[in-house]
Amino acid sequence: MNIKQIQQLIDLLDQSNGISEIEYSRWGRKIRVSKAGNGVVKTTPLQGHDPVEPVDPPAPKVAEAEKPATVGNGTAVEFKSPMVGTFYRSPSPDADPFVKVGDHVTVGQTLCIIEAMKIMNEIEAEISGVVTDILVENAQPVEYNQPLLIIES
Repeated sequence: MNIKQIQQLIDLLDQSNGISEIEYSRWGRKIRVSKAGNGVVKTTPLQGHDPVEPVDPPAPKVAEAEKPATVGNGTAVEFKSPMVGTFYRSPSPDADPFVKVGDHVTVGQTLCIIEAMKIMNEIEAEISGVVTDILVENAQPVEYNQPLLIIES
């Protein structure tokens, strides 16, 4: 479960009246999001997973400077890492990569996984286009804002 999905659960809980707890399960992983009487939201992983830190309220919309930067002729977009972690091209070592050079991607399609603090965060495409270059090797550590791949829109 990635941060975006957890944030969606928190938003759903905040918008509901009378619901103080949501439990979500997917692919054998479970998480419980609960709201205390004082309005503080708490997330709890279940089935022995590492604890998840409480998620802050939604951040403001991404600033223009943080959006993917165009490269070359202006239609290629440099897709950057949203966090520090380890880059993975596939969901498991023996699985096919999410994307390869030449693949067409659509908005919301998973491009890669970045593992941060033992949490696997699926990184999704923000634009549709064709992957023209993958700039990071599998299982390589990445920094915040480091270019990962280039998508030609």
